[in-house]
Amino acid sequence: MSVECERVKGINLAQGICDTEVPPPVRQGAHEAIENGQNQYTRLDGIAGLRQAIAKKVKRYNGIECDPETEVVVTGGSTGAFLSTCLSLFQAGDEVVIFQPYYGYHVHTLEMLDAVPRFVSLKPPAWSFTKAELEQAITPKTKAVVVNTPGNPSGKMFSREELEWIAELAVAHDLFVITDEIYEYFHYDGREHISPAKLPELRERTITISGFSKTFSVTGWRLGYAVASPKWSAAIKYFSDLAYICGPSPLQYGVMYGLDELGDDFYEDLNAEYERKRKLLCDALREVCLTPFEPQGSYYVLADASSLPGKDSKERAMHLLHTAGVATVPGEAFMKTGGEMLLRFCFAKKMDELEEACKRLQSIKTRA
Repeated sequence: MSVECERVKGINLAQGICDTEVPPPVRQGAHEAIENGQNQYTRLDGIAGLRQAIAKKVKRYNGIECDPETEVVVTGGSTGAFLSTCLSLFQAGDEVVIFQPYYGYHVHTLEMLDAVPRFVSLKPPAWSFTKAELEQAITPKTKAVVVNTPGNPSGKMFSREELEWIAELAVAHDLFVITDEIYEYFHYDGREHISPAKLPELRERTITISGFSKTFSVTGWRLGYAVASPKWSAAIKYFSDLAYICGPSPLQYGVMYGLDELGDDFYEDLNAEYERKRKLLCDALREVCLTPFEPQGSYYVLADASSLPGKDSKERAMHLLHTAGVATVPGEAFMKTGGEMLLRFCFAKKMDELEEACKRLQSIKTRA
């Protein structure tokens, strides 16, 4: 969709590129590191200062105590953390529970390793599920549950009750819990982000994954991290080194300075800005009968596109791009079954570009 959008000179609300400004301490920290010669390999799990900054952040924001020397691994993006974790924990034929709509990289990584995804379908508009549905997906071959909160593409934030269901079943069936919390600072309507590893019964069996791409608007830097018990982190370090050697050295310094120097006001302002953008896009979608499932977190909106012509979500996405000049992602990219009537919109754009996209949406004709 991004390639086709570029070809027709459309506005890209498909890929989560996040084209807002990079915070000055992050830019300046990377620049100074380059000028000061910090351009060679780092330790396989990242520079000490960044690991220490991550440990402080995880304790303060996520409520998770961790040792920066043995439990923090800096990786090639959060997707690199996920790949390294899967290589560490799974063998061919192992089953892993995934909630759908899902983030495609999670499913495709598992399939690449010959692990078997087992799906639990989330039900709109709140993207809910029951404990019984989760338990039904677990078999003797199940090794883990993947939790993406806030979620891409649905914007779902897992509640404490839902996490307690996951904890109870993970303990009962001796499962790992792998989290993807890359959108942890994007949460709306007063909701609290709860990290699964904050629950005492999940701390030792959870691999907490996050990164800096979204919060600092550095998606191209490819820096993420995993926090895990030393029992699992040693293998995660090994496979991360095998796949990536290390994260980009000077960029590690940049995000370290960002974590150290940016205060709560930065994160609060960021969240408030994205809450305004969410409202702008959702209001525009409602006006043209593309009913949005308003996200609880992240910076994506899944919308009902049944009013657009087409036999599936790809045709509906192409129709929208070629008539309004706005690119989206077909809903079928996030579901093994279903999704034909869904499109995903990204609102991680500069405000003027998002406003222009909303104006273009108003030009389309739908079947109300």
